[in-house]
Amino acid sequence: MLLDLSKLFGRSKTSKDVAKERLKLVLIHDRANVSPQFLEMVKGEIIKVIQNYMEIDEGALDLQITRTKGEDGDSVVPALVANIPIRNVKNSGK
Repeated sequence: MLLDLSKLFGRSKTSKDVAKERLKLVLIHDRANVSPQFLEMVKGEIIKVIQNYMEIDEGALDLQITRTKGEDGDSVVPALVANIPIRNVKNSGK
């Protein structure tokens, strides 16, 4: 009997999945005219600020630039979308 460790510890991404995700990020960055290095710099700054107030799961943090409708409803503009898992809120001043 073979033991499938990926089922035991959760599905790991295949190289195809990783390549597909990277391609999506490159396309989004190109459309927003933002380099991946710039996005990593922004991510680092956001982490620094948030860590003053909360403990977060940095490994699960997901920061992306996507496209959304502008305020006029007709134009399409870049949007920064962040999914930041919070482990604990630090002293909230109460």
